[in-house]
Amino acid sequence: MIELALLLVMLTLFVLIIREKDLLKAVVYLAGASLSITMIFLILSAPDIAIAHASIGVILVTLIFVVAIEKTRRFENE
Repeated sequence: MIELALLLVMLTLFVLIIREKDLLKAVVYLAGASLSITMIFLILSAPDIAIAHASIGVILVTLIFVVAIEKTRRFENE
């Protein structure tokens, strides 16, 4: 049952990512979707993959996107 709830959260966040105009909000939604995927890996008894996904997918990718967005000109402000 919890897997279904996490799947619905993940799909909802993916739809929000696609529809969002603000890039930083989209990155936050992406981090949330990645976190839900990490939780699914934990439920499926794959803690090694969950740890790798949490460190790379949630933390590192989010940090890279935020730095890249902040270093470029944001077009949604125009």
